[in-house]
Amino acid sequence: MDHPNSGHDHQGGSASVSATGQIPAESCCAPQGRAAWSVATRTTGAVATTGRHDVEQVTIPAGTFLMGDSTGDGNRGDGEGPVHEVALAAFRIDATTVTNADFARFVDATGYATEAEVFGFSAVFHLALQAPAADVLGPAAGTPWWLGVRGADWRHPGGALSDLAGLGDHPVVHVSWNDAQAYCAWAGRRLPTEAEWEYASRGGLVGARYPWGDELHADEGWQVNIWQGRFPSVNTQDDGWLTTAPVRSFSPNGYGLWQTVGNVWEWCADWYDPAYYERSPRVDPTGPESGAGRLLRGGSFLCHDSYCNRYRNSARSSNTEDSSMSNAGFRTVAAVEETG
Repeated sequence: MDHPNSGHDHQGGSASVSATGQIPAESCCAPQGRAAWSVATRTTGAVATTGRHDVEQVTIPAGTFLMGDSTGDGNRGDGEGPVHEVALAAFRIDATTVTNADFARFVDATGYATEAEVFGFSAVFHLALQAPAADVLGPAAGTPWWLGVRGADWRHPGGALSDLAGLGDHPVVHVSWNDAQAYCAWAGRRLPTEAEWEYASRGGLVGARYPWGDELHADEGWQVNIWQGRFPSVNTQDDGWLTTAPVRSFSPNGYGLWQTVGNVWEWCADWYDPAYYERSPRVDPTGPESGAGRLLRGGSFLCHDSYCNRYRNSARSSNTEDSSMSNAGFRTVAAVEETG
């Protein structure tokens, strides 16, 4: 059976392995917050302007589903269990993540500066670096494949020597949870709860690992943009991509959503608490009242079954609200009655 190896040989580097032998959730996303490079936090201003959100919408019908890891692939400590029934009201969700072109319209309309721009740096995966050596602040402790890079932001995903040429239909990256919230305020939208995200990602399939089923490889080949080769030094790019792919790559799931797993992690509205499922309400859960970080779902182009198998419907990760990195973006939702 072609699915992630729950044993993990941790080729990514033992410095990031926890005492339980599992990869910490944050290390396959990005270092936890900007404190990894000893930079104080600050916030950007609120955005009140209402703008136009042009991303195609998919209506997800009201219903119930089984939330959590039904296949035994979950990482200890992530809180993918227990599996529990959740009932959700209908909502409309973006068919794709917000693209660079979409985000550019928001910035052009508002003059908004992302937190990566305000702080002056962001986290870049080492093989994607396009910056002068003087711009590299150095690696994050325990995850040397993550570099703090001055001048890295959504317009310059690899650093100051990179740009968005040919990337208009790729997911916007180097956006923090706060930045995603600002976009939502402008667009009259919101981030999905993690329950909404998982329900939509499953595409109507019950208990499946992936949006298309349980097998990693479908008959037509790769269905997801993840790492191939030896993490973190060799990517054979069997799926066609070293970093991000266009948002409409591969095939949509049963609900018509593209790339909910792989490509980029997606910010959700909820606080993260690994014990939350034990007390989660059955109807329209919105997450705990507080937590150490905000939830991320779906995995990214950096996930590999030897290191981080979080490119699954039930997988969970988190990071601080001000964190930005070259493998995380977002999609938005609204209640059906709010969208007409």
